Amino acid sequence: MAQRPPATRVPAATPPTRGRWFRILVGAAVFVGTTTLLTTTFLYFHYSSLIDEKLKNGPFPNTSMIFAAPKSVAVGDELTVPSVVSTLRNAGYSESENNRLGWYRVEGNSVRILSGPDASPDVESVLLAIDNDKATSIVSLSDQTSRRQISLPPELITNLFDQKREKRRILGFKDLPRTLVDAVTSVEDKRFFEHAGFDPLRILKAIYVDIKERRAAEGASTITQQLARNLWLTLDKNWKRKFEELAITLILEQKLSKEEIWFGEAAQAFLGKDVRSLTLPEAAMLAGTIQRPSFTSPIRWPERAKQRRNLVLQLMRDNGKITDKAYAEAIATPMTVVTGGGQSSDAPYFIDLVNDSLQSEFQDYDFQSRGFRIYTSLDPELQRDAQEAVQIGMKKVDEALERRKKKNAGPAQVALVAIDPSNGQIRALVGGRSYGASQLNRAQARRQPGSVFKPFVYAAALKNRTFTPASIVDDEPTQFWFGSQLYEPDNHESHFFGKVTLRTALAKSLNIPAVKIAQETGYGEVAQLARQVGLGKTIRATPSMALGSYETTPIEIAAAYTVFANRGIYVAPSWITGIRDSGGQEIAKKPNPSRRVLDEDVAYLMTNMMEEVVRSGTGAGIRSMGFSFPAAGKTGTSHDGWFAGYTTKLICAVWVGFDDNAELDLEGSRSALPIWAEFMKRAHTKRPYRNATEFPQPSGVVVANIDPATGKLASGNNSNAREEVYLQGTQPQAVDGGSGPGTAVSDWGAEPVRPQKAGGAREVRPIPVAPKPSWAQ
Repeated sequence: MAQRPPATRVPAATPPTRGRWFRILVGAAVFVGTTTLLTTTFLYFHYSSLIDEKLKNGPFPNTSMIFAAPKSVAVGDELTVPSVVSTLRNAGYSESENNRLGWYRVEGNSVRILSGPDASPDVESVLLAIDNDKATSIVSLSDQTSRRQISLPPELITNLFDQKREKRRILGFKDLPRTLVDAVTSVEDKRFFEHAGFDPLRILKAIYVDIKERRAAEGASTITQQLARNLWLTLDKNWKRKFEELAITLILEQKLSKEEIWFGEAAQAFLGKDVRSLTLPEAAMLAGTIQRPSFTSPIRWPERAKQRRNLVLQLMRDNGKITDKAYAEAIATPMTVVTGGGQSSDAPYFIDLVNDSLQSEFQDYDFQSRGFRIYTSLDPELQRDAQEAVQIGMKKVDEALERRKKKNAGPAQVALVAIDPSNGQIRALVGGRSYGASQLNRAQARRQPGSVFKPFVYAAALKNRTFTPASIVDDEPTQFWFGSQLYEPDNHESHFFGKVTLRTALAKSLNIPAVKIAQETGYGEVAQLARQVGLGKTIRATPSMALGSYETTPIEIAAAYTVFANRGIYVAPSWITGIRDSGGQEIAKKPNPSRRVLDEDVAYLMTNMMEEVVRSGTGAGIRSMGFSFPAAGKTGTSHDGWFAGYTTKLICAVWVGFDDNAELDLEGSRSALPIWAEFMKRAHTKRPYRNATEFPQPSGVVVANIDPATGKLASGNNSNAREEVYLQGTQPQAVDGGSGPGTAVSDWGAEPVRPQKAGGAREVRPIPVAPKPSWAQ
């Protein structure tokens, strides 16, 4: 039997030495440290890039912005450095070079203006020098050449933000009053300027209160944490969001100064209000609304807002920010509502007009959640003039109605539309007395225009060379038949003037001559002209049309008058000039459709006749009210009061009336005209409009001395002789005799009329009625 080999003894395992354990621990520590370092580095760069992108794009990258028209500045214009800075701030520019719209820097008596990638395409980067309150030089920074004139950045009117319209304008920390800073920090984060993003004392206090109350009763977020949460994170309450908030807060404290962090958070609540003028009680009230804005809204819950305001004031006193005396005076101050984004803009009715166009014409674009830039024709200075003129004028209307003991369901309302005659762009628009009280835009409301329509009757007659301004028409009670319908218009207060020239008939706004002229010219001809100037949606070729019986809107009337002010060319009204997306790509540039409707000579004759209206007729009141520029216009009185008039620089139409179409019982010369005069006085002090000149006479117009009583050439010894304008070839050729454009209208047929109603001044001869024209069959 073979012998077994001897068994091999396996040595017992020896415990690891302390050296091995040390190596394991060191390796684990290195692994954890490396992993932590890599993770921290990754997270730092990840959140840092998010923050950089947000800071680069600004706090509201998805906000569509609606801008006014650019403001032009020329060498020699009156200007100051503060006024330029104010314009730039209103345009959204700031002193930060990261501002995508643009930034500026004050350099002594000069302002360096640099446009960003989101700037208006009409604006260039320049160095603007100012001396003795005048612009002395303008140098382009792109090619270092001089400019005589530039466009400053357009003012931001409003933002479209999450289905809301809010005016969000970036301000610097130094622009905010110290009382507002102290109020916000007292109630939100009193050690904000001392901690590094977190407030350990506040966190410990919050934990203590939460344990004591057995619920989450105390908040411990600092302003930096609130900024991180509001601009980068969702409102979900979980550990992931808390971790992200921690990371972003630490990076923000590293990247931004305390002033930049504070402003970034406070801006959310206060933009849209000129915070520089806030009083102590107002600042405390606004600071008190930050935590729970809907619960402490001063509009909905004034008592809650007052309690919260007084708490903020108490904290400010306890923190040594205000004295006991200032505290006592502030809490005794009655509550006043200070709106931040409540009133969407300085031109809310105009913005409604823009919004309607965006929704109807650009349905494929989401303007509420995409960062579009919408450029409009609004002139902010003119808009402010319009609002002030309306406020002054409607106060006088109220007083006049009160004297007449006129009572109605609501106050008299108003609309004002100002248009550039050269391009039809709306420069100012008021659609009512108070947007907060009523959002009905009366500038778009259809009302009977009354006598502001008459110029189109006279223009149709002159266009056909049927009449001249010196043609004679009988102003007397008259019956007009249209088919089987009888129409008997009257003059104001039944005053009749007998034989009058067309110039006098228009100046005095006489009704009978207007209908006679429309009948002789052809109702269809008048209606066709009205349609060509945008007044034809409801108009019909009837006798009453001549007196403005068919409804139109103030915008349409203002635009229709471009045919006179623009030398015969009608330009459709417009208010959006261009739209660009967030990348600067142009998605729309709206051209204004225009067309020649009248010969330039005919347009001039009408302007000349409407100059008579404001010289000696129903519109002469504008001169006594201080408006001295060459102007033409026409009053109108229907149920409402109207005045439409223009200079070589600007057209303005004003309507005054009641929303329920009740009788205003106040002529246009006493209701709408004073508002027009107040607005146009202010408007023509502004640079784009202050050089209004005489209306230029075309070569096809001739002037002759005539006797206004006969419409014929005046003899040498005629003391009543006056100059009259004519289309070449229509002027009278002799002092007496002959028939033609200068003679009276005499072939009206023979149809009896009833005697003038009781109280009339005289018995009248039978007045004819023209036979029914073929186009009316």
